[in-house]
Amino acid sequence: MSTSVDLGSQLVTHAARLVRAVRRRHDLPAGVRVLSLLDELGDLGVTALARADRCSQPTMSATVRDLADDGWVVKHPDPADARATVVALTPAGRAELGRVRRRSGEAVAARLAETTHTVEDLATAVAVLRDLLDHSDPEGSHL
Repeated sequence: MSTSVDLGSQLVTHAARLVRAVRRRHDLPAGVRVLSLLDELGDLGVTALARADRCSQPTMSATVRDLADDGWVVKHPDPADARATVVALTPAGRAELGRVRRRSGEAVAARLAETTHTVEDLATAVAVLRDLLDHSDPEGSHL
């Protein structure tokens, strides 16, 4: 019988594998993770974005520059520090993120259709994942 620790480990492993499988199926634009981070966390400075994405500041600077060139993000002065800037999604960036998420949903739906699982099963899986991500640990931080 599986324990919650065993099942939790399997959940993380299989969720990561599913994300990688969807990414392999679609040629996702570089920087889509950054668009998603900005959608989740709001406007952030380059250093905070690098920390959130677990990459170096120079790598994030280059990614932000490329995303700005594509019109998907803008940099504007940080209202809390006139010397700094923050990065924000543009309407075009939100549209691109929506397009990527729709394509990902289509890929998952196609895989679901090849199984015996139902849309209700998928809804339960989504609800569990959402609850796990929304639930803070005792120290007040998320997973």
